[in-house]
Amino acid sequence: MDNNPLKNLFAVTDLRNRILFTLALLGVYRVGNHIPTPGVNQDALLLLAEQARNTMFGLYDMFSGGNLSRVTIFALGIMPYISSSIILQLLTVVWPYLERLSKEGELGRRKITQYTRYLTVVLAVVQALSIAIFLERNTNIAGGLPLVYNPGWGFRLLCVLTLTTGTAFIMWLGEQITERGIGNGMSLLIFAGIVVGFPGAIITTFSQMNAGQISLIRILFLVVMMVAVVGAIIFVERGHRRITVQYAKRVVGRRQYGGSSTHIPLKVNTGGVIPVIFASSILAFPATLGTMFAAGGWGQSIIDQLAYGMPLYNLLYIVGIVFFAYFYTAIIFNPDDVAENMRKYGGFIPGIRPGKRTAEYIDTILARITLVGALYLAAVAILPEFLITGFKVAPIPFIGERLDAVLPQWFTQGLGVSFFFGGTTLLIVVGVAMDTVQQVESQLIMRHYDGFMKKTRIRGRRG
Repeated sequence: MDNNPLKNLFAVTDLRNRILFTLALLGVYRVGNHIPTPGVNQDALLLLAEQARNTMFGLYDMFSGGNLSRVTIFALGIMPYISSSIILQLLTVVWPYLERLSKEGELGRRKITQYTRYLTVVLAVVQALSIAIFLERNTNIAGGLPLVYNPGWGFRLLCVLTLTTGTAFIMWLGEQITERGIGNGMSLLIFAGIVVGFPGAIITTFSQMNAGQISLIRILFLVVMMVAVVGAIIFVERGHRRITVQYAKRVVGRRQYGGSSTHIPLKVNTGGVIPVIFASSILAFPATLGTMFAAGGWGQSIIDQLAYGMPLYNLLYIVGIVFFAYFYTAIIFNPDDVAENMRKYGGFIPGIRPGKRTAEYIDTILARITLVGALYLAAVAILPEFLITGFKVAPIPFIGERLDAVLPQWFTQGLGVSFFFGGTTLLIVVGVAMDTVQQVESQLIMRHYDGFMKKTRIRGRRG
């Protein structure tokens, strides 16, 4: 048996086939990055993308791997699927029919997945239509160049058909990677879209340094901050609270069972990066509706206040992250089920009565550590905005202008650096990488091969 884990990856036939299959589908995904939507002026799009780079548009363009700024066939990316998953999970709590399906095991899960696919197509149609209308209305933004060669319903229908088909194909790719690849299909597609932009971002940063647009000290500060954020992400993602569980001794025939002690590891950040993606997806809806219906008056004022970097946006973003952190944790971890299973097998937490008291004890601890994880996610997610545009305090009613005059410019205007080095990016990249490495390592250890970590097991977000 070879002690080199990289060689062991390809020594197991099934694992080798899964890795090659995943790489092949990721390659197909990247091919779509170079197929533009018919009828769109690519030169004008480059100007528009450059002007909107440090906005919410730039953040979603990062998630799509640059497809959105070039309006390729994969411009919508995986975001419609994520949004539909959010809606279905929220409806599971309030709609008894979906709640029953969620408890029917594999059959119910397949039914919910089918509904998610249908809703994904509906959302893709709405978002594709909004993109088509946005391109037709914003010719002047792109330096006077026409973004669309032949505007009208012909172009709109073609754009809707192209982008919706691209989204459906991406959804299929993600499901295939999950089932026949190494898993985490949807996350790996987002991961690939982000990582592919790193070389260009690094080259751009050094070009700015050579041109005198950014100083060497600022780049060093950026590198130090990036390393610190990566270290903090790894530290928190591997952090967990252990709850000691003891099992009473049982004698069955001549054999004795139980009498052992174990623990329940509760993750500090159970939801991973899902709350961040969920919150950003929800906040994208007002801008989408405003693009389609050309809101005016108070409606436009609300949309302006929900723009990327505005105080109301920041507040709702943080609240959304905290909410979805608790919501997602409640979906995937049920203290009542854990307490009931412990009671069935004679397990108990020292000092806590079995049954309802145990469930309440676990739920209390889970609520506390989830708050820590949610605040950590919010801090990491808000970091890119601080680096890009700073915290705009002027729009805050009554005290905004006075705060803007007192606070330093670097706080209100930002550092003007690329968001590729922001916290959300690193959170997704590091989190997905840890999950993938954990899954591959589990496959190796299951087949009696050495994993990547010889002295200790690496823990993913769900490990």
